[in-house]
Amino acid sequence: MPSPVDVSQRLPDLILANPTAGGGLAEDVIPRLKKFAEQHRWCLDLRSAESAPEFTQIAVEEARRGRERIFALGGDGTFQVLLNAVAAFPGVSIGVLPAGGGNDLAAALGLPFDALNAADAILRSGDSCEIDAARVRTADGAGRLYMGGGGVGLDAEAARFASGVYRKIRGRSRYLLSAIRALRSFEPVKARIMFRAETQQTIEAKALVAGVLNTPSYGAGLRLAPGANLRDGKLDLVILADLTLLEILQILPALAISGEIHTRQIQRFSVHEVRIETDRPCLFHADGEIIGHTPVEITVMPKAKKVWRAGRAMPRG
Repeated sequence: MPSPVDVSQRLPDLILANPTAGGGLAEDVIPRLKKFAEQHRWCLDLRSAESAPEFTQIAVEEARRGRERIFALGGDGTFQVLLNAVAAFPGVSIGVLPAGGGNDLAAALGLPFDALNAADAILRSGDSCEIDAARVRTADGAGRLYMGGGGVGLDAEAARFASGVYRKIRGRSRYLLSAIRALRSFEPVKARIMFRAETQQTIEAKALVAGVLNTPSYGAGLRLAPGANLRDGKLDLVILADLTLLEILQILPALAISGEIHTRQIQRFSVHEVRIETDRPCLFHADGEIIGHTPVEITVMPKAKKVWRAGRAMPRG
């Protein structure tokens, strides 16, 4: 049953679905989710949006109406749209029912990857807590929030293929295949990275990836920042130096099996803000979605939004 709330005093929960998420997985889940709600007497409305603008419009309208709980049925990118749509509504708590290609935020929240099992975990023992977010500002001045991982380099180039020719492939293989495809024409990024941790620092690097993460992983379990914590008021800057083809081939088996990256050519820092400048305009992605071009500035937004998680899933900070 839903967590103790006087449902007579509020609107039913809203589940807002992205039917195309996970190569169509979310669309397959919708009828099962309706049946689940009936069986568990979960009072909810379930709506679908065919595009990000439509999704945003519905979420904003429902938040203004007084919805207190809105869940995104989809992946990390779908949740990111919801986060940005309702960030200005402090009375709205949000959640994700994973049905996407990556589901890294769901993993960090302690949720099962099956949307119905995740819903069951939230209803039985879940709670909402304030989660940090990253605010990124790209070269055109546009700002956006994300709660997972973002970056420039090979991962951003791979994101184009993951949302394109490989969009119907599910799981980590989608991102690995995309990265291998992107390698054909990829040139390492010469980056100047300025960041504030305990002190202000600057690093100049020739990088394969320069990532800024709030979750331990992105790309369906690629654990780029295993020490990341959603509630510590910090982000994790990860710089993976340019690798030879042989070095890339050597790390691929572990990357494919466990998502771990084993190389000395990686640096990690806990930071409050980061600015990334590159020798050429480079794409920046957040949660697999292309946001804009460098230079970019990323700042942590502590306790940005209340998000639903599995009970006792994460450190309370």
